[in-house]
Amino acid sequence: MKKYKVGIIGGTGMVGQRFVTLMEDHPWFQLTAIAASPRSAGKTYEQAVSGRWAMKTPIPQQAKDLVVLDASADVEKIAGMVDFVFCAVDMKKEEIRALEERYARLECPIVSNNSAHRWTDDVPMVVPEINPDHLEIIEAQRRRLGTKRGFIAVKSNCSLQSYVPALHPLKKYGLDRILVCTYQAISGAGKTFQRWPEMVDNCIPYIGGEEEKSEQEPLKLWGRVEDGVIVNAAGPSITAQCLRVPASNGHMAAVFARFRNKPSLDEIKAAWAGFQGRAQELALPSAPKQFLHYFEEPDRPQTRLDRNLEHGMAVSVGRLRPDTQYDYKFVCLSHNTLRGAAGGALLMAELLAAKGYFD
Repeated sequence: MKKYKVGIIGGTGMVGQRFVTLMEDHPWFQLTAIAASPRSAGKTYEQAVSGRWAMKTPIPQQAKDLVVLDASADVEKIAGMVDFVFCAVDMKKEEIRALEERYARLECPIVSNNSAHRWTDDVPMVVPEINPDHLEIIEAQRRRLGTKRGFIAVKSNCSLQSYVPALHPLKKYGLDRILVCTYQAISGAGKTFQRWPEMVDNCIPYIGGEEEKSEQEPLKLWGRVEDGVIVNAAGPSITAQCLRVPASNGHMAAVFARFRNKPSLDEIKAAWAGFQGRAQELALPSAPKQFLHYFEEPDRPQTRLDRNLEHGMAVSVGRLRPDTQYDYKFVCLSHNTLRGAAGGALLMAELLAAKGYFD
């Protein structure tokens, strides 16, 4: 695999910082450009994140001295420097949509962590283990944009990564109705406890827009490509409540599921244990060897103990048992800034690279 030159747009925020750490020693990707808002432009990356570096590891050496570019004013310059960019900007949705299309029309592919294009019907929203076939829509999108190389691909909402992977191999049993309650870490809001002391010893039962995303985005993941658009799946029916909880990293989900063809407990566990996706088949660099890990212990998974499983790219499952109103209930956990955000986008970029979409 050749080395691809990579830019990070929105590189000073929390997800952008995670992208920077993930580029360190990556076998396929070379960090070449970092861009952010005008207030950071012109500074070295080390200067730009001084006092607000939120990662537990030091700033990678290869990033420290890169001069931060202006994500909007330097679009043409950045597009000429790289093979593709990751996007994690903090802007209004309409501004993000316009910015991402500018890069794509300049023949610079965009792999976005943002939600702005998730409902554009020719933009693939991909979890490599779940719907890699949706990448086929890129050719239709390129025709619309008038590009040869440029396109936009997005990852799904971070909370979905905790529970949708566990539901996916159970679809063969006729998933009918799902109730999910998510308990989401503060890094999902781009915060640390130092910057958000109100979250210490506190839960907030509201995250703007999160419940709608949790109920609707899985239907796009489970949809199909048809006549140049992605058609959402008709079901299952999903209802969600989303809470912000005092954890630094790690989104947990309590899931209740009803089936048309009810499987046994052993069949569910076997489906989880045997599940592999395209990321594992291709042995992508960031792919977990075992995507879904089931814990038999009654008090697992736990956020602090299990969020970093397989470098934060695996999903943990536990407490599978019968329910009095649904068929079964269980608990899931994923690392929200790794599998749920930057790591999930990185894995999608690796799939795109393996499939030749950056060439």
